[in-house]
Amino acid sequence: MKKTRTADTTIKPTALLGIRAVSAGRLVLFLVAVPLLLVLSLLLGSSGAGLPDLQSPVGKAVLNLRLNRLVMGVMVGGALSVSGVVFQAILRNPLAEPYVLGVSGGAGLGAALAILFGAVAFVPLSLPVSAFVSAVLTLFLVYGIASRGSGGAPSVYSLILSGVIVSAICSSLIMFLVSTASVEGLHNVIWWMLGNLQPVPLEQRTVSGMLISAGFLMSWMLSSRFNALTLGRDMAHYQGMNADLVILGGLLSATLMAATAVSIGGMIGFVGLIVPHVTRAIFGPDHRWLIPLSAAAGGTFLVLCDALARTMLAPIEMPVGVITALAGGPFFLLILQRRMKSAWIA
Repeated sequence: MKKTRTADTTIKPTALLGIRAVSAGRLVLFLVAVPLLLVLSLLLGSSGAGLPDLQSPVGKAVLNLRLNRLVMGVMVGGALSVSGVVFQAILRNPLAEPYVLGVSGGAGLGAALAILFGAVAFVPLSLPVSAFVSAVLTLFLVYGIASRGSGGAPSVYSLILSGVIVSAICSSLIMFLVSTASVEGLHNVIWWMLGNLQPVPLEQRTVSGMLISAGFLMSWMLSSRFNALTLGRDMAHYQGMNADLVILGGLLSATLMAATAVSIGGMIGFVGLIVPHVTRAIFGPDHRWLIPLSAAAGGTFLVLCDALARTMLAPIEMPVGVITALAGGPFFLLILQRRMKSAWIA
């Protein structure tokens, strides 16, 4: 009689939270590599490799632009990566991330509405607030659709399928808004949808940084509870933890970070999938380390992608979202294929 292997859709916890310590050698290498890679990104641009001439006004402007884009990349990449870590911890699967679950699509719809209706010009907070509210509503919609007929918590694949469908609907609504917009609105939304790290006004950048920091701190404060969640909700409950409250807090913090990142960086996909997966493979599943290390790795990864986008077809600049999609698409299919193989009949 053939044995049937059930699908392994969880991030495997170590024995009763006996999480291995982070390798000191790997950690030191990581802490050395991050600043070096960030400096390397400052040396790359459409105007050529190396630092620009700091004696000229043009050179100073170029360096200032690169520094601002570096700050944008660190903020957006770190937010998307930590958001992905939290979603993966709550759903217990490395396939989960804001882009796949439709959160980014919902945030994009809210941000597009704020841009096209001119709210950004009058209220600086309108962009992140509209993106966050829209992302939360989208997340609840995805979860509700996936839960129908499941009789309990929805499966990961139901959530992913629901997220893809809702994200497609959000994209269709954005296209409808774009088709009825003015020429200026059309240009702004299309360029924003492709994902880019063009610096936003300082006031908006400051507010977005505060929101991302708040989401990060909330996530890190829940990190030990995320470790317990990897054992399952029942086991976490028996350890005296209010699993529902932790899940709600995690969802809100992850959605806040993802929505804020989308509001300033546009639709940049798969950062929340690639970076947490690779960081977990290198440093282990302890979320007390995984969250800050993913933030640093995600920011560095997106900054390097932006440098590649600036230099790949110089002097033409590619949107950074194109680079992350080219890297993330095959990566997602590889993980999905490995997960599906475990469900086949041997």
